[in-house]
Order: sequence, then structure tokens, then C-alpha cells
Amino acid sequence: MEELLSNQAKKIRSLGVKLKLNANQTTIKDKKIILIDDSLVRGTTSYKIVKMLYDAGAKEVHVKIACPEIRYPDFYGVDTPTKKELLAANKTNDEICEYIGAKSLKFLSINGLYKALDFKKRNESYPQLTDHYFTGDYPVELVDELGENKITQLSLLSSMSKV
Repeated sequence: MEELLSNQAKKIRSLGVKLKLNANQTTIKDKKIILIDDSLVRGTTSYKIVKMLYDAGAKEVHVKIACPEIRYPDFYGVDTPTKKELLAANKTNDEICEYIGAKSLKFLSINGLYKALDFKKRNESYPQLTDHYFTGDYPVELVDELGENKITQLSLLSSMSKV
């Protein structure tokens, strides 16, 4: 059942990308494109956009991501429950680039992120920001690892509801 729901969610995300994005072929044809996106999580959106740009006649598509690689799940609001779903947790930069079909791929560095937010650099012993999805340095210790790269801080609560 969980796999069925996961497949449905993927189909819905894919359809959402198709509905909200389209390429102007006369503007893109024979151009080298730099695509800037805020993040790359599962790669679904980036793959579809890069393909759409090439289908519209782009000569090259280079992707720049305005945050570091998201390698760790977030339990504080972003729906990324497993490392298995996170592209950067499982692939190298070159493998991600090939997966999304881009000519090149660059992410903002963690110190680049801190500099952009007016910090000199990241304080390694006590980070100024909650950056655990990039670094794995969670604000509280993870206590509930379920295997298969799945961690949840709420499994105790969910098991209580079955009582």
C-alpha cells in the first residue's frame, strides 16, 4: 500500500510540473541555458524542466542550485522522511547531473549559504542556522532509526495511537 501511495505521489508531482511549466521554443531554440532553482530534492522537477528545455531546442542546459545538496531528512516541516528519497544522499554530483540530463550541475556550498546570509562562515561547533538537511547536524539527537535509511522522531507517537 505504501508503495502504491508513493507511486501516486510521484505521478502527481510529475503532472504538477507539466501543468505549471512550459518552454517558449522561439526564445530557447539554439541557446545555452542556465537554469537556477532553489533546491534539488528528489530530482523530479529538475529532470522534467531540463528535458522540456532540450525538447524546446536548447543547445545546452546548465543547472545551478541556490542551496547546498540536501542529503538528510528533515523532521521539522519538509516532507522528506527517508534518505532513500534524497538524490544527493545517494548519488554523486556527476550522477545527479546525468540523472537530470543537464550539461553541468553546481550547488551553493554550505559556507556560501552562510556568507549569503551575512555570516562570515558556519560555526562548526554551534551552527547559527538549522542546516541539518545539508550537514546531518540535527539540533537534537536522532533517537529512532527504523532501518532502510528511515528515521523518524515521531514513531513513538504513531505507535501510541494504535494502542
